[in-house]
Amino acid sequence: MSVVFDQFDAKTQLLALDRADYEESLYEFLKAAWRYIDPTPWKDGWHIDAIAEHLQAVVDGLIKRLIINVPPRHGKSILTSIAFPAWTWAQPLRSPTSGPGVPFLFASYADKLSLRDSVRCRRLIESQWYQERWGDRFQLTTDQNTKSRFTNDQGGERLITSIGAGVTGEGGNIIVIDDPNAANEVSSEATTETTLEWWDTVMPTRLNDMSTGAYVIIQQRLGQTDLTGHILEKNVGNWTHLCLPARFEPNRSLVTTIGWKDPRTVEGELLCPERFNDEQLTLLEREMGPYIAAGQLQQRPEPAGGGVIKREWWKLWERGVFPPMDFVLGCLDTAYTTKTINDFSAMVTWGIFSGDTKAQANRMLDADGRPMFIDRTYDAGAPAAMMMHAWRDRLELHNLVEKVAKTCIALKVDVLLIENKAAGISVAQEIRRLYADEKFSVQLFDPKSQDKLARLYSVQHLFAEGLIYAPDRKWADMVMDEVGRFGGKQVKHDDLVDCVSMGLRKLREMGLMVRGPERLAEIESQKIYPGRQAEPLYPV
Repeated sequence: MSVVFDQFDAKTQLLALDRADYEESLYEFLKAAWRYIDPTPWKDGWHIDAIAEHLQAVVDGLIKRLIINVPPRHGKSILTSIAFPAWTWAQPLRSPTSGPGVPFLFASYADKLSLRDSVRCRRLIESQWYQERWGDRFQLTTDQNTKSRFTNDQGGERLITSIGAGVTGEGGNIIVIDDPNAANEVSSEATTETTLEWWDTVMPTRLNDMSTGAYVIIQQRLGQTDLTGHILEKNVGNWTHLCLPARFEPNRSLVTTIGWKDPRTVEGELLCPERFNDEQLTLLEREMGPYIAAGQLQQRPEPAGGGVIKREWWKLWERGVFPPMDFVLGCLDTAYTTKTINDFSAMVTWGIFSGDTKAQANRMLDADGRPMFIDRTYDAGAPAAMMMHAWRDRLELHNLVEKVAKTCIALKVDVLLIENKAAGISVAQEIRRLYADEKFSVQLFDPKSQDKLARLYSVQHLFAEGLIYAPDRKWADMVMDEVGRFGGKQVKHDDLVDCVSMGLRKLREMGLMVRGPERLAEIESQKIYPGRQAEPLYPV
């Protein structure tokens, strides 16, 4: 009898240890539960742990707005829509976002996908493996146990809806949007607008408690106007953005609000070689084409054909402080209105910095001490441009003038350049009137008949030669994204593109942005003795 009791006690203790380990880590929970969710073998990857870590932060109340961008077929739906709610209900700590009393609302672009994941989540909870460990915490109710909606006896609920559907009277403490945009319909403007309108008008009021509830959006990027792009552009609320491109891009690697950073260090390093090795990913990129691959794989949607300025042409400034600037130029593209259908007002500040010109010796000695004469050469670095700061906003005239002036004063701008159009002329007049005693001057820039694409092409060579720098900041990433997407085709906003091309063209016209070959030619010309000036042919 004691042997049977000992075996029973040992099994109970092992289950208790398992339960404690799995409650502590969503990642470990998923690994153990995988066999009850999906018949395919488990494929590990650090990206799964990264997603799980951020979802745990939602349950712990550390993140209330979370966007996750990850390529397809990397386990996002199984983790987020199936394992996540089951793990949350298993938590011993009870709070608005933790424990069996948490109501979930899930949405996707298709009912079929939502129903599939809802059924799989319910099957996991009803499995013997789950019931042995957490069956004493809650039980599913029998009066509300359908494919689209099931509840438990502790107040928890898992409800699904589709994008665009009405959810009047329904809500949740955690709202999860899994794939809000369909990949085969992203080119449809009407479908995209329906999704965005649904998000803006329906979902803001669906949290049961705005102060404690949380939103989670997980999707592959499909276009500039998908839900992720829409939210990031509006920049309303404290959103945490976890971006996991298939190939590592160092200049896009940012630290999230919980201190997480992409562990990859080598450019092009794969996200999960166990799922897609280099050969498979390369084949997939070719099949998709550059436009689709940039969005779905790299989470960086670009227009078809690619942009004029490649993102890798920007040079990353890794030091904590800027170098001393020889000249600082502020560039303003105006649209003083708060209407969301119009472009933003945008400002980009540029600084010019350069190194000292160093002359090398022109007389050297060989091994026997005999002099060797060589041509004098110079190591002269061409001046480079630093993007010191950038912002964009929708502001009324008086607020716009005030923000522009504060930026110029804070960054010690020498010249403020404003595009010569109706709004720009008014802003320039106001700044001159109100801030006449400040040290910066105001000039109007006339692009004449050149279109936006031609203006950007005129400064393309400066990027290609590595003369344009930017620090690792969110605002810099915003500019690089917009400039990289611009290719002359229709894009939602191009105000920052205007500031970039306008500023660099002005610096070229002023002779402050000089290319390497031009600088060498200037130095060589300085070494030539001009001689005596020729006499005029005719007397004056």
